[in-house]
Amino acid sequence: MASVHVLALDVGVKRVGVALADTSVKIAVPYAVVQADGTEIATITDIVRKESIGTLVLGYPRNQSGDATAQTQYVLDFARRLPAELQPLVVYQDESLTSVQAEQQLQAAQKPYSKGDIDKLAASLILQDYLELQHGRI
Repeated sequence: MASVHVLALDVGVKRVGVALADTSVKIAVPYAVVQADGTEIATITDIVRKESIGTLVLGYPRNQSGDATAQTQYVLDFARRLPAELQPLVVYQDESLTSVQAEQQLQAAQKPYSKGDIDKLAASLILQDYLELQHGRI
């Protein structure tokens, strides 16, 4: 089976956390933080092209009951703003508690970190969950 480059996004109102993986390795790696300043769609499109992405995983937010939220709608609207050529690449992955997990991991490292660090680590957790569900554990 051929490997596929996969990009995951933890979409937020202020920032978008970005993580990257290859399905042959199945290890998600924090990649970047993109500021949500009006250029985020172009920046992400550039990353998709540069990294030859075959699948674009967007974190799908839900509340504790599993229901959609205002942030869920924000993510869906974000996906619709992506260029038409990227639309078929988009899949969604539950992102429940990934930001909490990311912050806990960063706190445990006992080093300074930023909100952007939380976002890109959360994106890598979303991507790791996707890889394990779709392509099996390492």
